[in-house]
Amino acid sequence: MSPVPTAPPVSGLDPAIAGRLRRNADGLVPAIAQQDDTGEVLMLAWMDDEALHRTLTTGRATYWSRSRREYWVKGDTSGHQQWVRSVALDCDGDTLLLRVAQVGAACHTGDRTCFDGDVLPVVVGRPSA
Repeated sequence: MSPVPTAPPVSGLDPAIAGRLRRNADGLVPAIAQQDDTGEVLMLAWMDDEALHRTLTTGRATYWSRSRREYWVKGDTSGHQQWVRSVALDCDGDTLLLRVAQVGAACHTGDRTCFDGDVLPVVVGRPSA
C-alpha cells in the first residue's frame, strides 16, 4: 500500500522535481549519503523539499533534523562536511541518493560511517548456479 502523498511545504524546489517526490506522513524523504569515489555508504538522514532545494543549489548536503526540527548543513558545526557530487531519486520517488565527498567522519559518534559500529550476525547467501 502506497503512502498518501502530502502537500509539500512552500519551497524553492523546482515543481517538476517536487512533483516526483513521495514523502512520508511528515513530508520527508530518506536521503542516503554515499562516498562518491569508493561507494561506501556513510549515513541516512531526512530531507523535505526545502532541504533538497538547498542541497541542489549550494553543493552542500542539507538535511532536516527531526529531533531539533531545523535544517542542518552537514559539517557546519563539526567540520565534517559533505560536498555534493550528484543527487539521484530512486524509481519510486521515495528515496534520495547523495553521492558526496565526505570530509572527516560522517557519523555523529565520530565514526567514518554510521554503519561501522554494530554489524549483525547473518547467514551469507549464495546465488544459485
